[in-house]
Amino acid sequence: MYILALDTALTACSVALLDAESDTIVAGDSVFMDRGHAEALVPMVEQVMQTARIGFSDLERVAVTVGPGSFTGLRVGLSAARGFALATGKPAVGVTTLAALAAPFLAFDDSHPVLCAIDARHGHVFLQLFGVGGRTLVPPRMASVKEAGRIAAIGAVRLVGSGAALVADAWPNGEPAPISVEQLAAPDVAWVARLGAAAEPASAEPKPLYLRAPDAKPQDGARIARV
Repeated sequence: MYILALDTALTACSVALLDAESDTIVAGDSVFMDRGHAEALVPMVEQVMQTARIGFSDLERVAVTVGPGSFTGLRVGLSAARGFALATGKPAVGVTTLAALAAPFLAFDDSHPVLCAIDARHGHVFLQLFGVGGRTLVPPRMASVKEAGRIAAIGAVRLVGSGAALVADAWPNGEPAPISVEQLAAPDVAWVARLGAAAEPASAEPKPLYLRAPDAKPQDGARIARV
């Protein structure tokens, strides 16, 4: 079973092709970028498929990060995933960036909680707290950095993501320090593929996970009246 995984949600454009039966990444590529995902993604997919010598008809499904992340980046990845799924007649599944960032740490050792935090700017982070065994203790939400520190300070915990250091700096006085702080700008797309392989298509729709309203808002006074 081959899974094509795409990630354009944050500061990387990444593609991976997973052979789920052997848990092997057959081919993949990743380039860090703040913008330009739309121009880079499709050529990267084509190159990965050519390197793997796998045809699109051989895919079992397409996995894509659904956020939280940049509004533009999310639209690029989701549009591509839906397009590939439509062309191949195979399902597309969504994987959150928070789960993809936390997954390798939970797979290595799920005996300690993991707080995944993505820098949302302006003193806020997108976060999710995973408990022992990977179960969700705090679902995806946006919070102030100070609040995130209070949420995470539940004992021995690992901090992961682009907002990890921010949360560590806001750690409440007197609480045990985090056991590790992993500052990661984007998830490993291999784990997007693995989570996508395990997802149920009916409950993992490829639709954006927006945890805040867009920064750009229409100006009511500039609207043209409808007739």
